Amino acid sequence: MQFRQQALAKLQSPEELDLPVRFARPQGWLVLSVTVVAMAAASVWALTGSVTSTVGAPAVLTYGQGSYVLQSPVAGQVTAVLAKEGARLPAGAPVLEVRTGDGDEVVRTLDAGRVTALAASTGQIISTGANVAAVEKVAGSGSPLYATVYVPAESAAGIPAHAPVDLTVQSVPSQEYGVLHGKVKSVDRSAQSAQQIAAFLGDAQLGEQFTKEGRPVAVTVELEKSSGTESGYAWSSADGPPFALTSMTLATGSIRLADRRPVDWLLP
Repeated sequence: MQFRQQALAKLQSPEELDLPVRFARPQGWLVLSVTVVAMAAASVWALTGSVTSTVGAPAVLTYGQGSYVLQSPVAGQVTAVLAKEGARLPAGAPVLEVRTGDGDEVVRTLDAGRVTALAASTGQIISTGANVAAVEKVAGSGSPLYATVYVPAESAAGIPAHAPVDLTVQSVPSQEYGVLHGKVKSVDRSAQSAQQIAAFLGDAQLGEQFTKEGRPVAVTVELEKSSGTESGYAWSSADGPPFALTSMTLATGSIRLADRRPVDWLLP
């Protein structure tokens, strides 16, 4: 009975057909218009714009030809150390004198270069094949320095040819003298192991250090030269540091990757 009364009451009440229809307010139209314009602008930017990114990785300054570990071809006692660390030696230069059962033998350099480390001392007993020195290959005093940046393998493919590189050198206060400028000369095609890096740099510790996060790819960077600085290379500051750079100096490289469209990040 109660439902019947409600139905009759509804039939007796007229429909509100004569009431005006309320459309969106002007403020709503404004918000909608701004949203549409912003979405359109974002779509255009995603298709035609570009995003610049960089990759940072450890680096070391070298003469670009690598190093080698000098090993003793004989066993015996070291009677004299004939070379000093930091000395530049020609190929075949004497490094050690070793007393063997057949007489005194001289251990000589294989290629011209600079002695970066000596692992033997006078009076030491060494065996055949023992590491006695690390020699960095360098033709002469005028040879230019390069930087070798060890980039994660997943980022190496995005490095374009001649990409600009900024190098923060550990021995140079960057807040005072800025960063060193360079450009990519070459990118290796394969990742390197700790042993390969150690063989190139002549330092096993650096080989382990540069492969802690996985096997990296070596990127050779040509340093930008400048006649107006003491170091002979271009810096972000006007003069750069008041001293020359030396090889085997550690640094951190920041390499500019190829520009990408924002839509590329969304596409598989």
